[in-house]
Amino acid sequence: MYPCTRRTFLASSAATAGLLALGTKPLAAASLAADKQADMTIAKWAGAAAESKQAFRDIAVKLTEQSIAGLGGLGRFVKNGDVVWVKPNIGWDRSPEMAANTNPDVVATIVRLCFEAGAKKVKVGDNPVHRAEKTYYSSGIAAAVKPLGAELLYLEENRARRMNIRGEKIKQLPVFPQIVESDLVINVPVVKHHKLSDVTLCMKNYMGVIGKRPVIHQDIPTCLTDLTRFMKPRICVLDAMRILTNHGPVGGDLRDVKTPLTVAAGVDIVALDAFGSELLGHKPETIGSVAKGARAGLGTLDYRSLALREMAVS
Repeated sequence: MYPCTRRTFLASSAATAGLLALGTKPLAAASLAADKQADMTIAKWAGAAAESKQAFRDIAVKLTEQSIAGLGGLGRFVKNGDVVWVKPNIGWDRSPEMAANTNPDVVATIVRLCFEAGAKKVKVGDNPVHRAEKTYYSSGIAAAVKPLGAELLYLEENRARRMNIRGEKIKQLPVFPQIVESDLVINVPVVKHHKLSDVTLCMKNYMGVIGKRPVIHQDIPTCLTDLTRFMKPRICVLDAMRILTNHGPVGGDLRDVKTPLTVAAGVDIVALDAFGSELLGHKPETIGSVAKGARAGLGTLDYRSLALREMAVS
């Protein structure tokens, strides 16, 4: 939770006015007063079907903008002169249509909003499974963020530095210092199935900040909880424009992909993962990492108990 200051109050009020002006209305079941700062937002597309690639891209931009505006805008998190690391899932040599990586337009919109909020530098990068030289381009993320002035960085294993995690399971891990030494890390995963952990969402997306990733697989719920506690998440943005429902984390074919046309954002990482679990057809309490994160005090499974702003966007 973040304290409500004059700055954040004005940002929240302005954001709410902007949402209404842009054709967004709160869902009746989850209305939130204009002066109440949200912990979590869910922006769902309620307009005409996306009948072209450009229409789909436009929807991704609008939903991302409004999910973040519903939190009070990135000015709530980014200070003038900050160095921000935007951490998408760029793990796989797959095109955006396959939903194995974060949607490039969601990532690009966040980059732009960081600069608009006063960031001095915005860096984008991941420690992918497939070769970064391929994943950064096949994902569409390189082409989306470079024109905006973002630094697209490759993470070399030999530059990871052992750091004290002090977790229940993990005591030390090789971590990429350029990520954790940024002023802010914005975690931007895609919602998808995973054959080992059932889901891969916000908590699991932090695997891209470390080297020697297989160590996490020895006890995924506990290790992800340890890593999440170390990362001290301040804001996550969950891409559910397309979601991968089977054969994750890489995916099989387009039959595995659904299009909820939704973007959620929030300050409670467990709540976002609970919501993402539901999108994939799971009860959050049955997902090991989500349940473990809640028990460890990293957030709540009951995301509707938060200050929640749901928006139908058209």
